[in-house]
Amino acid sequence: MSDAPLICIGNAIVDVISKADDAFLEEQDLVKGSMRLIDADEATSLYRKMGPGQESSGGSGANTAAGIAALGGAVHFIGRVAEDQLGEVFGHDIRSAGVTFTTPPSSSGLPTARCLICVTPDAQRTMSTFLGTSAELSEADVDYDAVAAAPLTYLEGYLWDAPDARAAMVKARDTARAAGRRVSFTLSDTFCVERHHDDFRELASGGGRSPVCQ
Repeated sequence: MSDAPLICIGNAIVDVISKADDAFLEEQDLVKGSMRLIDADEATSLYRKMGPGQESSGGSGANTAAGIAALGGAVHFIGRVAEDQLGEVFGHDIRSAGVTFTTPPSSSGLPTARCLICVTPDAQRTMSTFLGTSAELSEADVDYDAVAAAPLTYLEGYLWDAPDARAAMVKARDTARAAGRRVSFTLSDTFCVERHHDDFRELASGGGRSPVCQ
């Protein structure tokens, strides 16, 4: 078994958590307890209207990486942030959690992803997510030598919506398999499965060969 770190590939997102009441949700046409994707303009507008917020880095794959590190495991996270304030927050937080994070920040294009979370007094979370540059992950962002050396590579299903990120993950799967390594793929949520059911089955089957998840 290799002593190289595990690899997690996923969205690099900063959560912005703010308290809100039901009236605020109604004013912003937010469905209580839901999660929806929003664009850059709506993210900027909603952020300005929210109350004081607490920033906390997240994302499914990043949280998994932090959990592995907290248990004493060596783990390397691959995800895309921008060269902006939230990108610095994400890099600081994940490295502070003991995770190796070396993906260079993007100096142009979309800003760092953020999830704007309104928490009502009944503890319901209503989330509006702008994926930003995180969804622009491509093969150029992935260290495939590290993937080949890692005993296991974890792929986040949420990234499957973006064509370039999808191609990067397929290459990671193929790279790991060629090196005799194991691959784990998360389905993320039922909406991802509904959108990509056939693709997910093919990914899990290794394209008609042996299973990708071993």
